[in-house]
Amino acid sequence: MPKPKLAVWKFASCDGCQLTLLDCEDELLEIAGQIEISAFLEASSAHVDGPYDVSLVEGSITTPHDAERIREVRRVSRTLITIGACATAGGIQSLRNFASVADYAGLVYAHPEYLSTLATSTPVSDHVAVDFELRGCPVSKRQLLELIAATLAGRRPRVPKTAQCTECKARGTVCVTVAQGIPCLGPVTQAGCGNLCPAVGRGCYGCFGPKETPNAPALSARLAALGQTAPQLRDLYRSFNAAAPEFATESLRHD
Repeated sequence: MPKPKLAVWKFASCDGCQLTLLDCEDELLEIAGQIEISAFLEASSAHVDGPYDVSLVEGSITTPHDAERIREVRRVSRTLITIGACATAGGIQSLRNFASVADYAGLVYAHPEYLSTLATSTPVSDHVAVDFELRGCPVSKRQLLELIAATLAGRRPRVPKTAQCTECKARGTVCVTVAQGIPCLGPVTQAGCGNLCPAVGRGCYGCFGPKETPNAPALSARLAALGQTAPQLRDLYRSFNAAAPEFATESLRHD
């Protein structure tokens, strides 16, 4: 029986999520024994034509060519999974969505007329149907392995939708907002990073995007009471997942 064919695709991104897959090392070798890695340019120049059983897509859609290419990837993929903040929410480059790309291009490039770009940076799901989204900037190694194992087994991946605060509680990390008045997006951010920032006394930056049904206005009100200004609140929501609808909407309330 032929092995399932896996393809990994890159769009506008920093390659961090693909590197997370490569960092799996021993686990990746075990996975490779159960699948055929048919297309993964970050790892090998070898390429096997589709169709593919599973496609992992990193990166946002930022050019007309991207939009055309993602439709082709969708066409040749039985299951399409987006990985990382760029693919699931437009990434840090979606800051362009709040400004004029034409104005910035004119300031940066001597001949902006040579550029072929879209006015916005958007998630893959804005262009094609996506079967599952794995959040993070970058994605969690543990969650990525769970995603691949679950997909091969034909079950839904076990990925939490709870707030980052649950990881703080599980680890026994003192809340940086309550104890020190540090701005933190933990209450509205999906868990998954392993409690990286609060564990070293920094507020959560929202790398894993909005949790399920976040109450961003309530968090903003609390942070404003602690002294955060409107521009500071706006910028807090405009980072790795700036274009995620819940974060974008809340940032615009303070613009």
